[in-house]
Amino acid sequence: MAEIFPFRAWRYNAAKVNPADVLTQPYDKITPQMQERYYARNPYNLIPVEKGKATPRDDATNNVYTRARQALELWISAGVLVRESAPAIYAYSQDYAVPGSSEQRTRSGFIALGLVSDYSDGIVHRHEHTLSGPRADRLELLRHTRAHTGQLFMLYSDPARRIDALLEQAAQQPPAVEVTDEYIVTHRLWPITDARNVQQIVAAMADRKLVIADGHHRYETAVAYRDECRARQAHSSPSDAHEKVMMTFVNTESAGLTILPTHRVLANVPSFSADALLRTLAAWFEVQPIAADTAGNDAAKLDVVRRAVTAGRDKRAIGLCAGRDAFWLLTLRPDAKLAQLIPGVSPAQLELDVVLLHRVILEKGLGISPEAVVKESYIRYEREMEAAVAAVQRGEAQACFLLNAVSVKQTVEMALAGEVLPQKSTDFYPKLLSGLTIYRLDD
Repeated sequence: MAEIFPFRAWRYNAAKVNPADVLTQPYDKITPQMQERYYARNPYNLIPVEKGKATPRDDATNNVYTRARQALELWISAGVLVRESAPAIYAYSQDYAVPGSSEQRTRSGFIALGLVSDYSDGIVHRHEHTLSGPRADRLELLRHTRAHTGQLFMLYSDPARRIDALLEQAAQQPPAVEVTDEYIVTHRLWPITDARNVQQIVAAMADRKLVIADGHHRYETAVAYRDECRARQAHSSPSDAHEKVMMTFVNTESAGLTILPTHRVLANVPSFSADALLRTLAAWFEVQPIAADTAGNDAAKLDVVRRAVTAGRDKRAIGLCAGRDAFWLLTLRPDAKLAQLIPGVSPAQLELDVVLLHRVILEKGLGISPEAVVKESYIRYEREMEAAVAAVQRGEAQACFLLNAVSVKQTVEMALAGEVLPQKSTDFYPKLLSGLTIYRLDD
């Protein structure tokens, strides 16, 4: 099923640069403020490649994509990027605190090349819809750089944890790279070059199916680029560079997997009224005000709201903020007949709060169509509850909806069943650092 390959990655030369100064978060996590910090941090920071700045003078010969290619070529010629001496699979671990708690976890996996396949082949499975804009941007970048700097995050199932045992063995040695990022996540990397261990990992993955946890746009970009390359040549084989893409693989049996919710922020909805919305939703939800009188302490107030939403997880609860101190918990009524309310939705999808939000609250309660959601006409997304609530309290948004996370089990089962969730349904935390390993197609 899954075909993977060791490779000779390009990596930052620790004798030339400090990894903490040059590695970045993935492109879709980088805010304008982060982009500025990365540019200022080090002239060899990955940012002009991962998410470069456009300028008013950009044209066909000088733009973010041509500058990305030039940066990579310059760094290689200067010895800032150096190539692994032998093909390797890379053990990769991340130590982190679960946001909103004091719990510490370690997520472990490995980096290798994976053969690009169509979804219809039944090897790689998606779980979210994608948007055309990010795909077009990543494709143009790949055409110019012919390099993958970011990781695709793939899930596989190995209850026996055969591969994990090999990764744990590799992690007994000092890491080749160790860096703590701006989210206080410590990333460690160990190249595995022993041919026997590499072959054991390759063989153990051969009968696995893969689920995209993060990186749907980048995976679909790799498919599109593969098809472009195939169209330009008479024959193609799995050994061709464009037939592969760089992936990080994590076992679903790993204790370190964390999914966070992505909250929805509502703005510019004509004639929006929280009272009218609550009256409409009362037909399907129990509407309960959340008392959060904490003497002006916003952090304590949010903790009350977070605990109320989390406590209602088993009853299908969604939080709503529509004012400075206006919080409600919307809990699905036991007698709500969802199959009749939103016909054509699978039983598995009916179990998800994010589907409940989109198909009932947004569509039935507010008249926001799926097409408007795709266009992001009225909705934007926030990973942090604090940011979502702050937008409402500052008057920048009319309301926000606060969600519990989809579970890893639900995500995998739905993907393998061919189910596709609304965009931004899952937020696997933490993100995989870009630039830890680089796969160049011209090598």
